[in-house]
Amino acid sequence: MFDFLTSFSPAFILIAAGIISAFMPSSRVRKVLLIGAPALALVLINIIFYGQDTNAYLGGKMSFAGIELTTMRIDILSIIWGYIFCLAGVLNGIFGLHEKCKITDTSALIYTGAGIGAVFAGDLITLFMFWELLALSSVFIVWRGGPKSYPAGMRYLAMHILSGVLLLAGLIIYGRATGSYTFNNIGIDAPGGKLMLLAFGIKAGFPLLHNWIQDAYPRSSVTGTVILSVFTTKLAIYALARGFAGTEILIYIGAIMTVFPVFFAVLENDLRKVLSYSLNNQLGFMVCGVGIGSQLALNGVAAHVVVDILFKGLLFMSMGAVLHRVGTAKASELGGLFRSMPYTAFFCLIGAAAISAVPFFGGFVSKSMIIAAVFEEHHWVVFLMLLFASAGVLEHSGIKVPYFAFFAHDSGKRVKEAPWNMLAAMGIAAFLCIYLAMPGPFGGLRHLYGLLPNEVAGEAAFHPYTGDHMVFQMQLIMAAMFAFTLLKRFGLYPPERRAQILDFDWVYRRLGLSLLQWGHAMWTRLGAVIIYAMGRIFGDISKRLYQVFSPAGALSQDAPSGISAVLIAGLLTAALFVVYFL
Repeated sequence: MFDFLTSFSPAFILIAAGIISAFMPSSRVRKVLLIGAPALALVLINIIFYGQDTNAYLGGKMSFAGIELTTMRIDILSIIWGYIFCLAGVLNGIFGLHEKCKITDTSALIYTGAGIGAVFAGDLITLFMFWELLALSSVFIVWRGGPKSYPAGMRYLAMHILSGVLLLAGLIIYGRATGSYTFNNIGIDAPGGKLMLLAFGIKAGFPLLHNWIQDAYPRSSVTGTVILSVFTTKLAIYALARGFAGTEILIYIGAIMTVFPVFFAVLENDLRKVLSYSLNNQLGFMVCGVGIGSQLALNGVAAHVVVDILFKGLLFMSMGAVLHRVGTAKASELGGLFRSMPYTAFFCLIGAAAISAVPFFGGFVSKSMIIAAVFEEHHWVVFLMLLFASAGVLEHSGIKVPYFAFFAHDSGKRVKEAPWNMLAAMGIAAFLCIYLAMPGPFGGLRHLYGLLPNEVAGEAAFHPYTGDHMVFQMQLIMAAMFAFTLLKRFGLYPPERRAQILDFDWVYRRLGLSLLQWGHAMWTRLGAVIIYAMGRIFGDISKRLYQVFSPAGALSQDAPSGISAVLIAGLLTAALFVVYFL
């Protein structure tokens, strides 16, 4: 029985469930699959990993074009990603119980399966196949957001196809040079390493490559944004941790990622887009931790992936519930919703506290690990950037999102509370945001530590609940809250404007579009000039030909009487010349 269970990756359970759901007319059956398939995959992962004695299991082997593939590698690094992906799949299924869209259900199952399959991929070719399936299945979730989501989905798909092409080119170069396609540490100096790093960087939201997140996620459906926020970007973090741990340039890339979203999130009116910028901010902490590459840093990355999926999912759920009931997530059109959606407001505040790293909430432990690892490596400028980013995320996700949605000026909107299934999913995520940060024998922090890739001892030892650390964190939080209050009191805080804010995507969505329009206009004008010139030229030729060959032309006129004799004499002369000399 064990051999049968370990002969295929748990990802295929979800992919098969997604294919089956596409042919199921009953929404109830689809919802059972949507929740049951990731739960079954979670059980299977436990059976496989804890059913053998080693810390790594290699299975699901098959041959492809003479290359041995390992479709399932469950080890101390991938197991935590597998757990949280399955749990996220269950929560997404619960949150979307009220929705009856077959496309979303099918795509969500295949998307979840592709994420789990990529995490457990033991070779680069298997990774690439799931990498592409991840993009193809998720774009349908984006398109379900409505008519305006189609262009965003196309831009989203273009970026992810580019990522796949880069990954394919990199792995081919790497495999031909090394003779191995095993997915382990690659390094930026390896053949094809830079191409694969760039491929991972697109999905991780590196600076200047990040706009597909803020473009596509807010345009997705109510449930779609929650699903999308989990898998693609966190898979990229796993790929970086597996293949490029300790790559120094990632330290500075991650630091920049934490800082620049703060400014755009402050100006943004769409609260789901604010959270998308916040997602980019949190990814920066993870990328920076991967760049440090120490045991403590990688533990912090793995822990932050878990808690970020929970608190970011919780915040997206709360804004999704607002969008579901009110019909908008624009800060300028919301406010006062705590009166009619008190439970949603409460859960949103828990998510805000977790992302702000308030003590005894999830982000306090994981984010502190990464910052401590940066401090231990004496990267002082990066350390200060991360502190600034921590205060910034408190301002825009910890304060702005719940304040403008639930507690700002009363918009006068009186709506129903979120459906029970949405509240249930938010309640589970909120509980885990607190439970996993609680120390002691009854808290979940020990369970979180038990899943981390490095033993929490020696270099990887970290004790977040010390007096100095808690006091420092509370000082940082209070300073950020004071700054927000001061700016609001004196009218210096940027107003919520009903406008679309672009950052680097202005290059291709405004400048690039303008250049294309200008090029089209110039080509049209050039074509008109060419057509006019050709018309003039052919007109002149036609006129001359008419003058020669027309009934009234030169060749139709009577020739002088002597011309025939001259022509005959010339022909005879030529004939004699040829006969005589040849």
